[in-house]
Amino acid sequence: MTTEEADSGTDTSTNQAFVEVASLADLASEGQAVVSEGGHAIALFHYGGEVYAVDNRCPHMGFPLTRGSIDDGVLTCHWHHARFELAEGDTFDIWADDVQTFPVEVRDDAVYLDPDPEPDVPPAIRWRNRLADGLQENLSLVLAKSVLGLHKHAGNGSGTASRASSEDGGGAGTGGDIRGDGNEAEEDSAFRTTIETAVNFGTRYRDSGWGRGLTTLGCTASLYHQVGERDKRRALFMGARDVAADCADEPPRFQQYAFDNRDVSKERLKEWFRDNCEVRDADGAERVLLTAIATLPREDVAEMLFAAATDHLYMNASHTLDFINTAFETLEHVGWDSEAHSASDRASGEQREPRADHADAVLASTVNQLTDATRSEELSSWRQPVDIADLCFDAADRLPDLVTAGEGETWNEPSSFVETLLGDDPEAIIDALTRAIAAGASTTELADAVGRAATRRVAYFATNNEFSDWNTVHHTFTYANAVHRATAKTDATELYRGCFDGAMSVYLDRFLNSPRAPLPDPGDSDRDPVAIRAELLDTFDEQGKVNRAATLVSEHFDVCESIDSQARRASSDVAGGDPADLKRTLGRGLVREDAGFHTIQNVEAAFQRFDAVDDPLEKRLALMAPARYMAAHFPTRRETEQTFSIATRLQQGERLHEVE
Repeated sequence: MTTEEADSGTDTSTNQAFVEVASLADLASEGQAVVSEGGHAIALFHYGGEVYAVDNRCPHMGFPLTRGSIDDGVLTCHWHHARFELAEGDTFDIWADDVQTFPVEVRDDAVYLDPDPEPDVPPAIRWRNRLADGLQENLSLVLAKSVLGLHKHAGNGSGTASRASSEDGGGAGTGGDIRGDGNEAEEDSAFRTTIETAVNFGTRYRDSGWGRGLTTLGCTASLYHQVGERDKRRALFMGARDVAADCADEPPRFQQYAFDNRDVSKERLKEWFRDNCEVRDADGAERVLLTAIATLPREDVAEMLFAAATDHLYMNASHTLDFINTAFETLEHVGWDSEAHSASDRASGEQREPRADHADAVLASTVNQLTDATRSEELSSWRQPVDIADLCFDAADRLPDLVTAGEGETWNEPSSFVETLLGDDPEAIIDALTRAIAAGASTTELADAVGRAATRRVAYFATNNEFSDWNTVHHTFTYANAVHRATAKTDATELYRGCFDGAMSVYLDRFLNSPRAPLPDPGDSDRDPVAIRAELLDTFDEQGKVNRAATLVSEHFDVCESIDSQARRASSDVAGGDPADLKRTLGRGLVREDAGFHTIQNVEAAFQRFDAVDDPLEKRLALMAPARYMAAHFPTRRETEQTFSIATRLQQGERLHEVE
């Protein structure tokens, strides 16, 4: 900040914020100096007859700006050539961030500065704005810094999660402990702000709508509360990074409008929506959906979407239904309507028409997943050598009678039911499913059984298959899990069709379990579970340790099950043997890698399957499956971890240019 002369007649001697830092004559002679005040290394420059003070650490990666140069009022850092307007610190290069400036006064022959100026905007708003910049420019380091900054300054004026106005620009410097102060409310505020900002961006700036990036964001939001404390920020960074990458170089999305007529029945809206999806009319389908969101309960909106997602078989090789489910679960994190509108409605005290700002944008963005989707009945694999598509459609036609027959009945799952689903007779599989419905099986019960069968396809995947075949069993697994999750959002009978589709995909994957990969049987172990988890992480450092990863997960369960829970709590020798610790270890293994979209999905679905089942063997399989999948895909180059590590070290004040 430029010199403020003290000879103007204004008495500045009472300004206690300013401290003397240098002799004006010495500074003019040398041209620059570095002083330490208020925990800052501050660079002083004498240029053009004025004195300027800026943070000596380049905001990009911390290089000393006194080792840079000034030309024509522009300060240039010589490490990555970031440029800054010297007077106010504004950067010419968005990837670098603005450099903090400090107010300066010259009194007699002494230079004074304020080492702790009031920020132009609260830090939380500044970091929210930088998060938006990182999303817009697809800048990974800016995204990592922003996630860390939001968590450090959570609850300090973050407001709503939209981009602040240009008048709110500027901001304070970085620094501090990334661990935060343990305030759960502030942690949740940072979580919501990050997710909401990324959701708003992703639904506006990708013309084709919901895709890989927003799905990754939804998955990492789900994983946030299941990974370790140090990995929560990494998970959010992973999600925000994928949103930015997925939207990069894409045209924006222009949302349609709901119909003015709000007096349309649920049945008619549902029929209109499905009709428009059937003929691949995205605009018409979107207008109907927006009308439904404005007028119907949430469970009815879910019914519409999941009905359309099962009107055709296994659409988009699982992604359509899976993405729609993730969209609903993302709304559970950010809310059906926007926080700004909710707050204004509460403040006014007036009765207003229900708003659904987030639901509008999020759910409308999934329409292309329905109208542009591949339909598996069009694929030869679903028609030859057995026409399993017709088997699914015939079973779907019988659903009204099957559901009526099962009313008031309680289904007891046969002990061989899952093995039947894993069999090689598609007619027997469909027959088992339809008999279950007639016996009273709910959509949740049937979807859970299909989910357990799909889990086995991943757990039993034979490594003699092509590497790309991991994706095949993965798609079946995430689809079956999504159908099960959808049953908690609506009791629509159409979800039985999702069970049929999922079961047929399990059937099609049968040769990928030939032979079945050998899995360890449950046993006893007195090994330290901490050591087991450490070895599991080490396993992910080597290519192809698929079976070893499954063995270690199984051994961890052996320890947990062989020690009485009360004794485990009392004994420091076996502390940390809970499956939740194993999930945190798997989460650690995930977020330190350049994990692909499928791997992130796989781990999230596995954790959800673990939480959904009660049987100890099923829980064991639910975590062995992702461990094998991760071991097959790791290690990666870990570029993402390098970026996050740089951001963390910068926030902690490390000098990256001096540390090898």
